[in-house]
Amino acid sequence: MSTTPVGPPGAKTSKRRRIHPAWWVAAVAFLALLAAAGFRAAPGALMIPLHNDFGWSMSVMSLAVSVNLILYGLTAPFAAALMDRFGIRQIVALALILVAAGAGGSVIMTASWQLLVFWGLLIGLGTGSMAMVFAATIANRWFIRRRGLVMGILTAGSATGQLIFLPPVAAIAESTGWRPASLLIAAAALVAVPVVWFVLRDRPEDRGVLPYGADPETYMPDERPTGGAAKRAFAGLAFAARHRSFWALAIAFAICGATTNGLIGIHFIPSAHDHGMPTTTAAGLLAVVGIFDIAGTVFSGWLTDKFDPRILLLTYYTFRGVGLLLLPWLLSDIVHPSMVLFIVIYGLDWVATVPPTSALCREVFGDRGTIVFGWVFAAHQLGAAAAAFGAGVIRDVFGEYTYAWWGGAVMCAVAAALSFAVRRNRQARERTIVPAEAAAQVTSSTED
Repeated sequence: MSTTPVGPPGAKTSKRRRIHPAWWVAAVAFLALLAAAGFRAAPGALMIPLHNDFGWSMSVMSLAVSVNLILYGLTAPFAAALMDRFGIRQIVALALILVAAGAGGSVIMTASWQLLVFWGLLIGLGTGSMAMVFAATIANRWFIRRRGLVMGILTAGSATGQLIFLPPVAAIAESTGWRPASLLIAAAALVAVPVVWFVLRDRPEDRGVLPYGADPETYMPDERPTGGAAKRAFAGLAFAARHRSFWALAIAFAICGATTNGLIGIHFIPSAHDHGMPTTTAAGLLAVVGIFDIAGTVFSGWLTDKFDPRILLLTYYTFRGVGLLLLPWLLSDIVHPSMVLFIVIYGLDWVATVPPTSALCREVFGDRGTIVFGWVFAAHQLGAAAAAFGAGVIRDVFGEYTYAWWGGAVMCAVAAALSFAVRRNRQARERTIVPAEAAAQVTSSTED
């Protein structure tokens, strides 16, 4: 009896196809992630104008951001299952509409509890539905070769959004007001909806092709999932929770979230303002983090295809911890060369952790890797939420952020140790890498 794997019916392998459809799907996914990233850059730039307008404390506003980050993370594993069940474009289009509703609706706020609804609930659910698990879903379904590179590029979409949105959002908030800045974010999310709807497709067979880099002689498509999205998400968690590697990855990634989105992403601008630096200057520095984040994340994706992801994570967390340890001495009313160096290194390191973490989830947990990565990402956002709120409380109690930065440095040392302790699954690694290596020799079916 033959056991030769076959591709999807009608799969096209003609040499005439100059650009594989997977790259168009990846491009639109990048655009969607970029549009949704508008709010990811906004809270740090809007907190001071909101404080001046309403008198709300940093703790109150940090709580709203924490709710956002928690939902952003906890929605992710369910979003991955929902994409399996209902389709990628339906979930992503709805997510973008929720982001637009939250950002646009916030202009009518009159009380602090409404900040929890618009910033926390609506935007948290929207951004969580197309978080990094969206990038992982695209990379895992549409690519065999270049999977790590694509994951790096898509992850960089959020950094690119930060780069594009943060300077104008900060400038508009300071010159015109925070409401026009919020409307800019809403408009960007809405513009991406029709592009997502008309271009994104769930799987390569929907376009009549194999995944990019797949060998027609050996490729076997993943089994289509069945059952409810919630059941599949919790089943993935129950399966992963029995493995020590899951807890090592989850705790390390929680620290990653705490030291990026939670600390620097939310509190760098207020902290720089405490030292006399203008808000627009601090926002510009955070935007520069986005520039180097793009390069660092894409390069990290390339490295993930070549080297042990655990070594990469050990290196990334070590550099991040050193940066946070030194930050209190680097902040001042003007930009010194030492601060520029911090921004460059932190930018290169910002989400460079994502490709190797996603690769380890796929390697250790196989076909369940995307949903497991959703839970690991949930831990990332829980860490971010705790740090965002905790740093706000530290600022209110001590009048400065120094202890928050030092606490982040200690946590990075823990994350480095945990990441290197992950046990690699050799069989899963062979299932993931061998087809890609074989496909590298079969270039007649797909072209760059």
